[in-house]
Amino acid sequence: MGIRDAASIILLRQTGAGPKVLMGQRGSRAAFMPSKYVFPGGAVDPTDADVALAEGLHPVCRARLEQPAPDNRPVPPASALAAAAIRELWEEAGLALAVPGAVSCLPPDWQGLAARGLAPSGHGLRFIFRAITPPGGPRRFDARFFLADAAAVAGDLDDFSAASDELGHLHWLPLSQARRLDLPFVTEVVLAEVAALMGREGPPPPVPFFDNSGPRPAFRRIA
Repeated sequence: MGIRDAASIILLRQTGAGPKVLMGQRGSRAAFMPSKYVFPGGAVDPTDADVALAEGLHPVCRARLEQPAPDNRPVPPASALAAAAIRELWEEAGLALAVPGAVSCLPPDWQGLAARGLAPSGHGLRFIFRAITPPGGPRRFDARFFLADAAAVAGDLDDFSAASDELGHLHWLPLSQARRLDLPFVTEVVLAEVAALMGREGPPPPVPFFDNSGPRPAFRRIA
């Protein structure tokens, strides 16, 4: 099976007691990472490239997302990766990273968001991590991880009523406690990266990239 492009969102909520992160648990019968706690995310759909975002990504993030793949696979447009992350957050958590308004092109999967008078926005997304899963698993993904402030979500942050049943036990967890959950290795590493980025100022640092596309695993940084 080939490597599929994927996108996930690490949604952070600022509280008086410190930042909290949105996590959910995959089902025990899931083919990929059963019973593990993860961020909302999933594979890029072909129609994600057709989504016109109301607000685009930061130019630095867009350029980093569209760098050539190490194994020469076609790279999806940065806007498609962002759209996939926003769609997965909507589907799995019922939370809309969006702004009031309408866009000219929204595939059927987005109609629930459009019915609320909202248009997906990539403005608040920050590309912070990339990982290609190693060979040997039932599925392989080239996953991009986006960090977003929950303040950019339109609506009630505690209302998961529009979510699908793909993730269970959706809840906001203190960032300092999230690594105590039963996590995939890459999720634990991404949480450590998020903690390191907290309070950092200045230009975005290079993006860590765990590259398992070749015969030997490699660690790179996307500048």
